[in-house]
Amino acid sequence: RIRLVPIGNAKGLRLSKAILKRYAIKHNVELLLGTDHMILKPVKSPREGWDEAFQRMAERGDDALLMPDRFVEDDLDAFT
Repeated sequence: RIRLVPIGNAKGLRLSKAILKRYAIKHNVELLLGTDHMILKPVKSPREGWDEAFQRMAERGDDALLMPDRFVEDDLDAFT
């Protein structure tokens, strides 16, 4: 159980450091409202984990370009 705490004219929840750490909550949570329940979910960055994924791809040699990084005008017909 968590006690509600007054915040101005509203009330809020105080989450412990352990909960924040366990669920990697930094600044925001998503609140999902059901008929008889509420769910708080950590908000993740849209590109969270990309740096690590790119590093793993480079280590496996799985980071080759799928198409040329620049086009010569005459070569554009090959892609149509």
